[in-house]
Amino acid sequence: MRKSLLGLFLVLSFGCKNSSEENTSAITKKEITPEFKESISRGAGLYNNFCASCHLAGGEGIQGVFPPVKDSDWLKNKQKESIHAVKFGLKGPIKVNGVEYDNLMPALGLSNQEIADIMNYINNAWGNNFGETLTEEDVAAIEK
Repeated sequence: MRKSLLGLFLVLSFGCKNSSEENTSAITKKEITPEFKESISRGAGLYNNFCASCHLAGGEGIQGVFPPVKDSDWLKNKQKESIHAVKFGLKGPIKVNGVEYDNLMPALGLSNQEIADIMNYINNAWGNNFGETLTEEDVAAIEK
């Protein structure tokens, strides 16, 4: 009985991860500062709250409806436009990985720091390795 309770405890203790742990474990392995790691962690939570309902938890999107952010050529090649889309919303057609998308992405009312955190997360999650570390000041510099 004692062994089975210990086994159950170990399974429950080590078999469960919170969503923040899962999201940060998906980050591309590279040397990062503690500040960047914190930004990515905050970005993972923000992504799950504001972005995952359309772009999905794994960043794959829904083909023809909501573009992927995982392995996205648009995100990779258009960082300023991507920041602008998160900051101000996006309306009108775009082409991502050869597929056209023409859906409305509303502005979410996020702060510049929150946008930087989301961008740092999606630029480095799911195997992505896009762009430089973004700061609140970088996002503030993007104007409508």
